[in-house]
Amino acid sequence: MSGPLPLGLFYGAIYLWGGAASPYMPVWFHHRGMTGAQIGLILSAPLLARVITAPMVAMWADGFGLRRTPLILCGLLMAATSALLAPHFGAIWWFAVWFIASTAYSSIAPLTDVLVLARSQRDGFNYGWPRGIGSAAFIVGNLAMGALLVWRSPELLLLWLTVTAVMVAAAGWFLLPADPVGHAGETMSLKERMAGLSDLVGDRDFMLMVISAGLIQSAHAFYYAFSTLAWKQQGIPENLTGILWGMGVAAEIAFLWFLEPWRRRVGARNLLVVGGVAAVVRWTALAFSPPLWLLFPIQALHVFSYAATFMGALEMTDRLSTQRTASGAQLINSALSGGVLSGLATLASGQLFDHWGTQGYLAMTAMSILGLLGAIRLYSVRRLDG
Repeated sequence: MSGPLPLGLFYGAIYLWGGAASPYMPVWFHHRGMTGAQIGLILSAPLLARVITAPMVAMWADGFGLRRTPLILCGLLMAATSALLAPHFGAIWWFAVWFIASTAYSSIAPLTDVLVLARSQRDGFNYGWPRGIGSAAFIVGNLAMGALLVWRSPELLLLWLTVTAVMVAAAGWFLLPADPVGHAGETMSLKERMAGLSDLVGDRDFMLMVISAGLIQSAHAFYYAFSTLAWKQQGIPENLTGILWGMGVAAEIAFLWFLEPWRRRVGARNLLVVGGVAAVVRWTALAFSPPLWLLFPIQALHVFSYAATFMGALEMTDRLSTQRTASGAQLINSALSGGVLSGLATLASGQLFDHWGTQGYLAMTAMSILGLLGAIRLYSVRRLDG
């Protein structure tokens, strides 16, 4: 099976897990007695470590014959660690287990992108269709868990995460095609894998692109970690929080499914600039705790601050890499946008939230401005012309 529907169902399983974990793990940690600073540390550690773990995962994943094998193993690891969060062994235990779970989750999407991008180019379908199914599943996770938490304990979150992670592993086994990592199914040696990563890190154009996109993407850190708690302090219940998160992702789905012709006309570099501008506007507005009615159009800016930035970076990463370096390129891109830069922003967000509340969003505005300046510099990169 290799069409957009089975590939989309696999994305769906991934984001059923992420749609519940992203907004509500801070609530679960808070329920277990963690402070804002402790939550920031627990959430940021696996992100900061991705500067090390992402290259390691890339070399590990490219050591298999088939691209789906590491995806199945990541799903199984997510299931095991989700269940292991349940015991009351304390902060160090939760730190260690969440580190493994978050690392597996943050690796599985970029590795899937490599497989699906190659399939979309080979079979002639829009990559946005299967990826949009994943975004729709993210909304389901948001809304379902938000509704459940109005009536039930946050402990129910762990059951959801365990079951959906098992679904990831099963979907990987039954739905993903047996596409080889290398030519004709040959596996690359460790030396070849390390050389490919070295080439990427030494590529100034590639690093300028991923750092610029990473700054814009990682500026979502305060929102991901503390928007739920901030809105709760404003008197907005969890079920409305799920709707607000879902509003942003619904705009993202519309972008992925219906704006493909516009995206191609605009071009990857322009998408990154548009995303940077939208991020500046979005985080500045949220810093001043706008009323509920205004939160909905602000959340719609997610279509640019996240979706446009994501697609622009994804396309440029693909154009600046080769088959040998594809996994490493997407993981490095993801490691910066959702890794070390996001980890630093998440770590700072804990302190910002504890001391400044929603004014902490202004630090995210500053990050977005830096990313926007880098995105503008990409117009001089000739390899991205055409």
